[in-house]
Amino acid sequence: MRKVLTYGTFDLLHWGHINLLKRAKDLGDYLIVGLSGDEFNAIKNKKSYHSFDNRKMILESIRYVDEVIEEKSWDQKVRDVVDHNVDIFVMGDDWEGKFDFLKDYCEVIYLPRTLGISTSQIKKDLFSVNNG
Repeated sequence: MRKVLTYGTFDLLHWGHINLLKRAKDLGDYLIVGLSGDEFNAIKNKKSYHSFDNRKMILESIRYVDEVIEEKSWDQKVRDVVDHNVDIFVMGDDWEGKFDFLKDYCEVIYLPRTLGISTSQIKKDLFSVNNG
């Protein structure tokens, strides 16, 4: 069984997220998603609209996702790869090169982002409507 691991905040879920999860799952048999916890998001100066528990519930309902684990820190990735016997680590290509240190433990693949959609753009568009 080939295990695939990806990470993200997955707030305001959209087709770009689904596209990433589908392409990640297509690389193996079992997809693990490291979901940024609320406390970790605060460290990254990110604020999610949905709580960790709600984002986790949403991810767990997606057919491509087999398991969701909490991302609590930047440095847990090596431990997660080893502890979960991960074969492939996947991230969007906007992170290209940032996780190459994991190549000592598994294959690292950077997938192209889905054009025309991003959570940042959705938030920007919503904010402009409210403050028009």
